[in-house]
Amino acid sequence: QVQLVETGGGLVQPGGSLRLSCAASGIILRDYAMLWYRQAPGKQREWVATISSGGTTYYADSVKGRFTISRDNAKNTMYLQMNSLSPEDTAVYYCHCPTGAGNYWGQGTQVTVSS
Repeated sequence: QVQLVETGGGLVQPGGSLRLSCAASGIILRDYAMLWYRQAPGKQREWVATISSGGTTYYADSVKGRFTISRDNAKNTMYLQMNSLSPEDTAVYYCHCPTGAGNYWGQGTQVTVSS
C-alpha cells in the first residue's frame, strides 16, 4: 500500500521560510517523478514543482527562485524548501506521485503566511 505523508507546514511571517517533507512508503520515490501542488482557499489546486526520477527540477513561475524541490533517496523522502514566503503562498500543500499503477496523493499540510 502506497502512502505519502506531508509534514512541516505551519504559520510563518512574511519573508520567512519553511521546509515541507513528503515521506513515502510502499513506493521508491527515486523511480518516479514527484510533484508538489498547493490549493489556496477558494482556488483550484495548482502545480508548484516537479523533480524527475533523474533529479531534474521544474518550478512554477510564481515560486521560481524562492522554492527548492529535492529528494533524499536514502530516506525515501521528498522536500520543498520555501524561502521568502508571502501571504500569496498560503495554501494546503500536497505531494503527488503519478505512476502507471495509480496516482498517489498525500493528505496535505497547511502553510499559512501571515503577520
